[in-house]
Amino acid sequence: MSAVKQQTEADDIVRIRQSTLIGLNREARKLPLKSGKIGAQFSGNYLSAFKGRGMEFDEVRPYQPGDDIRSMDWRVTARTGKPHTKLFREERERPVLLWVDYRQPMFFGTRNSFKSVVAAKAAALLAWSAAQHGDRLGGLIFSEHSHEELRPQRGKAGTLHFIKKLAEHAAWQDFKHSSPNESSGAQAMNRLRRVARPGSLIFLISDFRHLDEAAYSHLSMMARHNDVVLLSIHDPLETELPPAGFYRVSDGSNEMGLNTRRASVRENYQQRFVQHQQYLRDTCHKLNMFYLSLATDDNLVASLQAGLGLKK
Repeated sequence: MSAVKQQTEADDIVRIRQSTLIGLNREARKLPLKSGKIGAQFSGNYLSAFKGRGMEFDEVRPYQPGDDIRSMDWRVTARTGKPHTKLFREERERPVLLWVDYRQPMFFGTRNSFKSVVAAKAAALLAWSAAQHGDRLGGLIFSEHSHEELRPQRGKAGTLHFIKKLAEHAAWQDFKHSSPNESSGAQAMNRLRRVARPGSLIFLISDFRHLDEAAYSHLSMMARHNDVVLLSIHDPLETELPPAGFYRVSDGSNEMGLNTRRASVRENYQQRFVQHQQYLRDTCHKLNMFYLSLATDDNLVASLQAGLGLKK
């Protein structure tokens, strides 16, 4: 098989094409990230709604029956002797920030594609949806050794720039030479926290492996003043080992044996995955964040619609 054919067959499986991410523009219309359109499933059994865009002061007018007493403008009321109320309007733009994990553990997959490919597609869908609704898009794309920080921009040009960075990040070439690094996740979380303006909608797209306490500390601070969504991506092989047997596995360069004959080994393996996912759910519950689990063999658009409780 020629090198060109091998590369073509690997496209959108072990790496992502920019053209594929651009082509998700139409599919993104099925993800209306508008205020009042989202009722995300929160930590399993709780329903909550995104705050949406923040509210900014518009004007003061005479009080009318039915106005919220909490919006009374007492200074104007005292000065004029007649009750007045403040009016607010929804901010025209809301920052949408995408934190995309391209660390080494994301470059793994046994069904359909690598987790990193699913992460790139999910980020592109959310980026296009943000652009279609007039939000400003920014974020951070990072690996162990490379961070691409993108300040929020509005419009198609900003979205295309973000997509270009998703497809051309150095991690697509370097992942075979990287090793897990807990501090890289904390550093990326800290950088995102510093640029996140209160009222932002933040999507964290990762498998959330190899994150230390510092990373979760930064996450806690971000969650106080922003809507935060954890998109946890996993491969089906990470949920449980294959049936009892001996298997040969390879990363394309190296090969090793996988022995799953012992029931205790299979049970312990599955339990570690369950515990990790439960930890993420508990963290979301504690910090009032949203949680969504995605598998590499899921229908991505349908899973995002269902998991975010999107109303059409």
